[in-house]
Order: sequence, then C-alpha cells, then structure tokens
Amino acid sequence: MASGGTSHKQREAREAYLFLAPFLLTYVAFLVYPFFKGVWISLYDWNLLKVAINPDAKEFVGLKNYIRLFWGRGMEWSPFARPLLQTVALAVGAFAIWRWSKGLLSRRGMLFMGLAALMLWFFFGWAPGEDGRWYNRRFWPIVSNTIFFVALTVPLITFISLALAAALNRETRAMSIFRTVFFLSQVLSVTVVTLIWQIMFSPTQGMLANITESLGGTPIAWLAEPGYAMAAIIIATVWWSIGIAMILFLAGLQEISTEIYEAARLDNASPVQTFFHITIPNMTRTITLVVVLQIILHFQVFGQSHLMTNGGPNDQTQVLVRYIYQTAFRDSDLGEASAMAIFLFFIMAGFSILQFIVRGRET
Repeated sequence: MASGGTSHKQREAREAYLFLAPFLLTYVAFLVYPFFKGVWISLYDWNLLKVAINPDAKEFVGLKNYIRLFWGRGMEWSPFARPLLQTVALAVGAFAIWRWSKGLLSRRGMLFMGLAALMLWFFFGWAPGEDGRWYNRRFWPIVSNTIFFVALTVPLITFISLALAAALNRETRAMSIFRTVFFLSQVLSVTVVTLIWQIMFSPTQGMLANITESLGGTPIAWLAEPGYAMAAIIIATVWWSIGIAMILFLAGLQEISTEIYEAARLDNASPVQTFFHITIPNMTRTITLVVVLQIILHFQVFGQSHLMTNGGPNDQTQVLVRYIYQTAFRDSDLGEASAMAIFLFFIMAGFSILQFIVRGRET
C-alpha cells in the first residue's frame, strides 16, 4: 500500500512538472537567461558594431563599466552632497522607526529599512571635490530625473485612481459609463498618448494655450521650457495610467463589507471620515500592490520622454531607460548599457522589497 501511494505521488509530481515545463522554459529563456547574459556583458568592453562583425572583438574589463558609472576622480564625502536624495533616505529611516514604535512594523523590518536608508545616505554622500569630476557626468543627473519622475507620478496616480474608484463604486448605469470613460486612456498606445498631449501642450494650437490666451496670459511652451517639460510628461503619464490602477482599487473596494459603511452612516460619519477611517485601512494591501506595480512600471519610462521631448531641453527629461537605449544602440557601448540596466534592476527590486517590508507587522 505504501509503495502504491508513493508511486501515485511520484506520478502526480511528474505530471505537475510536465504542466509547469512550458512556463519554466519560457521564464528561463526570456527572463533568467537574458538577466545573467546582461550581467556577463556588463563585465566587458563590448562595442555592438565591432562584436557583430567580429565576435572576438569584446574585451573583459571586470568592474570598469560600473566604476565609470558610479565613481569619478577627486571624490569627497559630505553629509549634504545631494541634499534631496540624502534627505529622502533619512526620511525613510525615520519613517521605519516611527512605524516600529507604533507596532506597525516588525523589528526585523525596521532594522532592514533603517540599514538600507543609512547605506543610501552614505552612498549619495560621495561627490567630486573642487578639482574632481564624475567619469560619466550625465549618469547621476539622469538617475535623479528618473527618481523625481517616479516620486511625483506614483503618488498622483495612486491618490487620483483611489479617489475615482471610491466615487465610482456604485452599481448604476451612469457610474458604469464613467468607469469606461476613465479606463479608455489605458488602452491607447504610448504613441497615441504622446501625440494627444503634444497637441494639448502646443503653444500655438493647444487647448492650454487657448485657455491661457483667453485669460489674457502668454502661452507656455511646455515641452521646450526646462521648468515645465518634466511636468508635462508627468501630467500625460498620470492621465494615461490611472485606468488600470482605478480598476484594481474598484476590485479591492468590492471586497469591503457594505455593513461597515452602513454602520458608519448610522454613526453620522461624513464621506471624508468614511474614506480615511474605513476605506483606506481596508485597502492597504491593494494600495501596496498598486504602488509596487506603478514604481516598477514608471522606473522603466521611455516612450513619453523619447516622443514628447526627445530627452530635452538640456537633458531635463532624459530618463534612465532612454539613456540605456542611446548608450547601447547609438553609442554602441553595450557593456556600459548593460551595467546601467543591472543598476536599474536593483533599484526596482529595492523599492519592491521596501514596499513589502512597510506592510510587515508583528506576528
């Protein structure tokens, strides 16, 4: 009997692996293998055109590509070398301690977040001295542009889509129409979205220019002005991205028992009180999911910058993925581009881990 049971379990295991095999092969072929291939390429001086002609033209350089990105000559450390990034790092550490003091974060999570914040604060403290310079002068400003874009886009999408979902969470014909209208932007390609907003931001024929002129003002060249170009890309991205986040929030809202809202109405709770004291606490898992997905998605921003502003003006809207693309396919430096891609991977992985740790609780 035992032998028959063991044989049956082995047969079930073989069948399970057989069904999993197509997915595992696809996953390894298109995700795992390219990742490690990228790590390998990042250790070489790999000119794309030369290696295409002569596969032996590549030269092993070890960590030289990473040093060119992250380091320079005449480097000095200061607690305020990059005030914005270092302040954010310290704020994350303080937030972790506060969450732990309130019992909302485990001690292990607090220590992990605090140590990560301290390491980032120290890491961002390095900068060239008076006579020094970065080996790659464009890299860190472009990383800052990307972080700034994500730091503004993700909270805006999260708040707007959650507010829309709460407002449209009713089973009526009008609400169904509104849900469809707000989701429609999600089905458009990045090319169509950028074309729409290029017209909207046009200083000669755009809607914003017409409104400004009707109010007696001077139209702004949004996509050409350093102070407005990134804002224009953020606005277009938020408009494009709220649809899927709204649908996820609607799904989460429908999981909340209506009895809780009925009890709140009996207690004369206002809609604002209901939103902040019932809706948000019951939506924390969905909010975490949306934030993580949006962070991963928007760190990979490319099309908006490429099509709306071409990375300008003066690199003000240049983002990391576009820089990787240019380094690999315009400059043919596949080794340095791969090093930047690995760096981007670890940024996204770090933020994902951070979001899940914030959700950790004492058990």
